[in-house]
Amino acid sequence: MEIVLGIDNVIFIAILVAPMPDHQRERLRRIGLMLALAMRIGLLMAIEWIMSLTEPVFTIAGNELSGRDLILLAGGAFLIAKSTHEIHNKIEGDGLPADPAMAAKAAKNAAAVLAQIMMVDVVFSLDSVITAVGMADQIWVMVVAMIVSTIVMLISAKPIGDFVEKHPTLKILALSFLILIGVMLVAEGLGQHVSKGYIYFAMAFSLVVEAINMRVRKRPHQPAA
Repeated sequence: MEIVLGIDNVIFIAILVAPMPDHQRERLRRIGLMLALAMRIGLLMAIEWIMSLTEPVFTIAGNELSGRDLILLAGGAFLIAKSTHEIHNKIEGDGLPADPAMAAKAAKNAAAVLAQIMMVDVVFSLDSVITAVGMADQIWVMVVAMIVSTIVMLISAKPIGDFVEKHPTLKILALSFLILIGVMLVAEGLGQHVSKGYIYFAMAFSLVVEAINMRVRKRPHQPAA
């Protein structure tokens, strides 16, 4: 379950580090995933505080909002805005190769990228920790599961990131998934529960369709008789 819940985190980190220079991408990926692990273990150790976040803070239009709801709303809105911005850049960009000045500027933005990764890690970690607590009673079991899932993600992060970056349509699809997750987080923050099964089914179905399209595009074009 930790691995499944970490897939969206891996995709988001891959998209965030894509504009960075090649020599920084792998380092930022590893730092981002290690930050995610530290965040999850830290939240797990503060589980009593996590549970206190479910207490209502204030009410808006008849909806009681807790600290957890506010975190989900902020995280969901960020995912929607960031993914939409990335799709806009991908589609409306001029397609010109990046010049050295832009690469140097991107290198200076490593701290900003890590800040964005940490912001999203808080949201994903909150969801992950609450799920883990519901599945196990002993903290060490949850910590081991988180460490194992992080090792799996560290191994798979680069291949997944390179594959997504290599296929533009797949990157748009991944960004669309993040928008879908963002909408789900906003709905959860407003008290509207959405089963993750529907989200994962939509993702799996879309990936199957895209895999078929990629396979069709690889076939040599046969001229009409």
